[in-house]
Amino acid sequence: MTVPSVLPRGRLAVAGALTGAAGLAVSLAAAALLRERLTPPDAVAETVIDATPGKAVSVLVDLFGRWDKPLLVGGVVVVLLLLSALGGVLAGRVQLRGQLVFLAMGAAAAAAILTRPQWSMVSLVPVIAGTLTWLAVLPFLTSAEATGTRPAGGDGDASRRRFLQRAGIVALATVAVGVGSRFLGRQRRIVEDAREQLALPATDGDVPSGAQLDLADLEPWRTPNDDFYRIDTAVVVPAVAAAEWRLRIHGMVENELVLTYQDLLDRGLTEAWVTLCCVSNPVGGELIGNAWWSGVRVADLLAEARPLADADAVLQTSEDGWTCGTPLGALTDDRDALLAVAMNGEPLPLEHGFPVRMVVPGLYGYVSATKWLVDLEVTRFDDFDAFWTGKGWAEEGPVRTQSRIDVPRSNHRVMAGPVRVGGVAWAQHTGVEKVEVRLDGGPWTPVELGRVPSTDTWVQWAGTVEADAGVHTLAVRATDRSGYEQTGVKRDVVPDGATGWHTVEFTAE
Repeated sequence: MTVPSVLPRGRLAVAGALTGAAGLAVSLAAAALLRERLTPPDAVAETVIDATPGKAVSVLVDLFGRWDKPLLVGGVVVVLLLLSALGGVLAGRVQLRGQLVFLAMGAAAAAAILTRPQWSMVSLVPVIAGTLTWLAVLPFLTSAEATGTRPAGGDGDASRRRFLQRAGIVALATVAVGVGSRFLGRQRRIVEDAREQLALPATDGDVPSGAQLDLADLEPWRTPNDDFYRIDTAVVVPAVAAAEWRLRIHGMVENELVLTYQDLLDRGLTEAWVTLCCVSNPVGGELIGNAWWSGVRVADLLAEARPLADADAVLQTSEDGWTCGTPLGALTDDRDALLAVAMNGEPLPLEHGFPVRMVVPGLYGYVSATKWLVDLEVTRFDDFDAFWTGKGWAEEGPVRTQSRIDVPRSNHRVMAGPVRVGGVAWAQHTGVEKVEVRLDGGPWTPVELGRVPSTDTWVQWAGTVEADAGVHTLAVRATDRSGYEQTGVKRDVVPDGATGWHTVEFTAE
């Protein structure tokens, strides 16, 4: 019979937390050694993302921006440590109860792994290694035999010293394994080093004359790579070497294709300015950017594959298993829909899809902008549910005509009198015809527009309003080249993009 420990609850909780940390470190090291993209906490985090309703995801993205995934993974680790502490307390009375807590956590992590696309039996090894570590370390720290504690003997100095010695051993081993896992996880560094050595036949693109208006604090017309928004479901960015990358084009086609990275480069690159926008972008939001993209036109590749007449969609799949459905017509018309390999003259950053991603002007990213692209299946919308459309978002996502005020910012103070105002407007693949502003509900007044190379980019606008001393409200609206005037009706981002006029309140003094 197992003799119960009479260690104080606090010490048992510490023992449980140390046990949890030790198993976590071993699982991370195993994942790094096996070059698995996902560690168990990452798999749990991605499963949480999958299970979260689309509207809730949009709210969280709006609240936390690029910190949403690190905070989620951190939350998973905190919960793991709290449950581990509970397991330690339960093990103080009956070892099996504590071990059941850790077995349940291992089972949950294994279930999360099994929900990930492209999992294999090897993907379960880190979970198994971590769980076995938990089951071995827990009695090492909490059992009466291990700590030298007798039921009637109290918790003397000898017992305390023995516990501290064992806790120190576990803590040092955990740190050593954790540090070692960083050296084992070399795949990303290898891919990054190879990426930096690539010499692509891509230019960095010159900003067209007149595109960047002369107005202080106006967002740059070209968005630098480091500032470009990032929205995806990958907790861990896939690290795919260009030499190992393959793209399969199949499904309802007469001629299936399998392409290598070099195959794309050999076809020659098309380069274009294209603005990308996220469907989760609220009115006036910053989930939008403009860059110079270099890649191969998707229309040319699909022409080689020869889609069947009744196909109407292309199901895109990422290396991490994310999917989206794109209208076939948007990939075969005259727009520069690209399999992009470079962004602003550089090989794609890993976070933005290296080695290859999709760029489609005029469509929200959730139906078009697949990063780490590995598969294109020509099919029909009736035959599949993609990631976001399965969560209540619209099947097709044309970018809405929108505008934003960048100058002045909300709640800023300016000098009374003539006040310079400015911002951006967009109506990708349609084009912006005019932008108007109004102050305090007055008449709409046209403003100056910057020059743009095509209808596929945003346009900067600037103007002047007369503002007396006091608090003022500035609104903006755009009209696109189809004659559509941006609506002032406020709508949420779900299911197909936000609407409404962007307004800011500022003080003139």
